[in-house]
Amino acid sequence: MEQRLYQQLRFVLKIDQEKNIFRQTHLSGHGRNENDAEHAWHMAVMAYLLREYANEEVDIGRVMLMCLIHDIIEIEAGDTYAYDEQAKKTQKAREDAAKEKIYSLLPEDQKQELVALFDEFEDCETAEAKFAHAMDNLQPLLLNNANGGGDWREHQVSAGQVYGRQKKTRLGSEKLFEITEQIIEENIRKGNLKE
Repeated sequence: MEQRLYQQLRFVLKIDQEKNIFRQTHLSGHGRNENDAEHAWHMAVMAYLLREYANEEVDIGRVMLMCLIHDIIEIEAGDTYAYDEQAKKTQKAREDAAKEKIYSLLPEDQKQELVALFDEFEDCETAEAKFAHAMDNLQPLLLNNANGGGDWREHQVSAGQVYGRQKKTRLGSEKLFEITEQIIEENIRKGNLKE
């Protein structure tokens, strides 16, 4: 087998491990915890369906690819819960090391392409990255709401913490941020989020 194809297939098998990284968020209908691959797939489909609500015109293929690759690094770095302030202190270092290790499995040109896309997502400056972040924030919020706020209650998450995370939703979509505000306010009223 030629080297390039060997590297690509090795990467393909490596990213299969993303299915083993479980998140704190549960599937809707009070199902099991979702895994990173399910989260990424869900975000990519959401991005395609909701693209008309982006604040700016976006290259939807680029947004969807960001959604699909943004958590691959968690195969090595582990999932960092959005509201775990202690784990967030080491998140960037863990993710940078993981990014180098995982994307180095690819041929150099594809490594550079995916690393640049990952970094673009993390920097959250382009219209595409902002909209991808909106999906990354909205997706677990929708699942949490569908499950009666159970994950928020379990982790004693405050409304301020959720609002803080949702700031990036607003950068990508004012319209979808309006929905997040409604969901947050409803969950405050229900006692699922501490004020």
